[in-house]
Amino acid sequence: MQEIFDYGHGISAVDACYDGHPSQTAVHIVVERGRAAIVDTGTSHAADRVLAALAARGVKPEAVDYVILTHVHLDHAGGAGQLIARCPNAVLAVHPRGRRHMEDPSRLMAATVAIYGERATRRVYGEVLPVPAARVVEMHEGSVLELAGREFHFLDAPGHARHHVVLHDSKTGHIFAGDSFGLSYRALDRNGVQFVFPTTSPSQFDPAALHRSIDRMLELRPEAIYVTHFGRVAEPRRLAGDLHRLIDAHAEMALRLREPGAQRHARLVAGVRDIVLEEAARQRWALTKEEVIATFEFDIELNAQGLAAWLDAAAVQPQQDAERGDRGDTHSKKRDLPLKRR
Repeated sequence: MQEIFDYGHGISAVDACYDGHPSQTAVHIVVERGRAAIVDTGTSHAADRVLAALAARGVKPEAVDYVILTHVHLDHAGGAGQLIARCPNAVLAVHPRGRRHMEDPSRLMAATVAIYGERATRRVYGEVLPVPAARVVEMHEGSVLELAGREFHFLDAPGHARHHVVLHDSKTGHIFAGDSFGLSYRALDRNGVQFVFPTTSPSQFDPAALHRSIDRMLELRPEAIYVTHFGRVAEPRRLAGDLHRLIDAHAEMALRLREPGAQRHARLVAGVRDIVLEEAARQRWALTKEEVIATFEFDIELNAQGLAAWLDAAAVQPQQDAERGDRGDTHSKKRDLPLKRR
C-alpha cells in the first residue's frame, strides 16, 4: 500500500488510512526550505504517519511552523491536538468558528459518541487532545501565512461547512480545498482521467454557498486542487462543472423528498445511491456496480444525513426570521456544531 504521494513543489499527501481504509483521507504536507506546514491532520491515529513522512524529508517536528485546518470535522482535525503537542513550534490555523472546538473538543466528541457510540468513536478517532489557546490563530478571509517566503492566502469557503476555509498557494497557484471541491477517489480514475463527487455531510450543507465557493476557487485559475479525499486533482474547470451539476442533483432530489416521516432517511439514502450509480454510468468509472456502492458506502449515508439537516434547517428558518425580525445569523448552536464526515 502506497502511503506517501509526492506531487512536486514540496507538496505531498500522506495516507491517513482512516479507520483502516487506504487512499480515502489525505494529510497534505508542504515543505519549503526546511520548514513545513501540515494541511488537515486526519485522526489522532495519523500523527505518527505524518511525522514519519516529514522525517523522510529531513524535517524534524521542531521545523513544523503550521498545522492548518480547512475545517474541524474530525476526519480533518481529529489529530490536530496530537500534532501540536509533538511539534513544539507549530501554531494551529483555523477558521474563527472552529477555534472553540479545537481548544475544547469535548462537544465534538460528545456529539460523535451520541451518533456512533463510545466504542466506535474511540476506535476511529482515538484521543482527541485540546489545543492550547495561545497556540491557535484564527484565519479570516484574506489572512496570509508565510512559510519560508511561501505564502498561503485564505478564502472563506462555506457550503460544506460554515467553518471552512481554502488555501491558495503563492508558489504554485494551486489550492488546498478540504471538502469544498468534493471527493475524488483514486479508485474511480479511468485512463488517467479523474472524477469528483460532492459531499453534503452534516450538518451545514448549503448548496448556494457551495456553488459560490467553487466559483471563487476557479477565479484563481489553479492548475491543480488538493482535496482531502483524496489528493491532487487536475482539470479543475471540468471537474467544477460536474460538481455544480451534482450539487444541484442532490438538492433537487432532497426537495422532492422533503416531507418528514419515518421513511424520509431511507428515501434520501436511496436517492443519493441513485445519483452515485447514474454518475458511475455517465462517467464510465472503472468499477463494477457493487464496487461503486462499496466505495461510496459512507458517503451515501452521510450525504443523506446532511441533506436531511439542510431540509430541516430550511423548514425552520422562515419562522426564526419572523421571530427575530431580522435576517441575521439565526442558526442554532446545535446546528452550528461541526460534526465529523464519517
